[in-house]
Amino acid sequence: MAEKVHEPRDLDLSSASRGVWLVKVPKYMSERWQAAGPSSEVGKLRITKSKLSGGKPEVLFSLSDRLADKTAERDEVPRDHKFVLTGLANHALSVMVREPVAGADPSEETDRVAVEGKVIQRAECRPIGDANYMKLKRLQLEAQNKPQRQVKQLDKVVLNYKPKSDHQFNISHEIKRKEEGKRARADKDQVMDMLFSAFEKHQYYNVKDLVRITKQPVTYLKEILKEICTYNMRAPHKNMWELKPEYRHYKAQESEGTGKD
Repeated sequence: MAEKVHEPRDLDLSSASRGVWLVKVPKYMSERWQAAGPSSEVGKLRITKSKLSGGKPEVLFSLSDRLADKTAERDEVPRDHKFVLTGLANHALSVMVREPVAGADPSEETDRVAVEGKVIQRAECRPIGDANYMKLKRLQLEAQNKPQRQVKQLDKVVLNYKPKSDHQFNISHEIKRKEEGKRARADKDQVMDMLFSAFEKHQYYNVKDLVRITKQPVTYLKEILKEICTYNMRAPHKNMWELKPEYRHYKAQESEGTGKD
């Protein structure tokens, strides 16, 4: 897939020399501003110059009552805030925006890209520690410490799949495993007779079928198979047992030998 090549576009620098402030605001204030809508009043800013020479001005911000008051969907938040001014530390910062052009075709890249100004002051907006702020912090701590899971008493039957301590497949498998473990070992000669009788019907067997036929423990059965059988490691009879050549006295061969005598 070929990479999409971005076409060069014009950069609006008409407001590049305008000074702007870069302010960090609390999360609740950012949410209230976003919900306020365009061209609406969000608060009032008051800047008081310092009486001392070279001192920093005092900057206070008051959130509008419409955004700070409590409603059915949200709690009350602090109104009064103070800006803590900090320097730029020799950093050159600018504010760039990219917004769609009104009336343009959305399928085409006709967004307006512009530099809205350069940062001349950094600040952090902090709420003043009044009763509203302390109430907000208390509610936040209660929400964080609230347990994620709660015990509820049910007054009616809930038609949901309830958890099981064990499933039927696991239970039957465990019973089968215990029964196999309790199998008593038969006499070795008796087991060998059953094996010879089985191999007269078929030349190759897997161990599961031999366990079913002889009803012997797997470990005990394998010990006997290693003495009289060969385990195939290659196709077409991979992972199957067959009698060693010295034990291959099948009935068909015996009957043929008897006729020759």
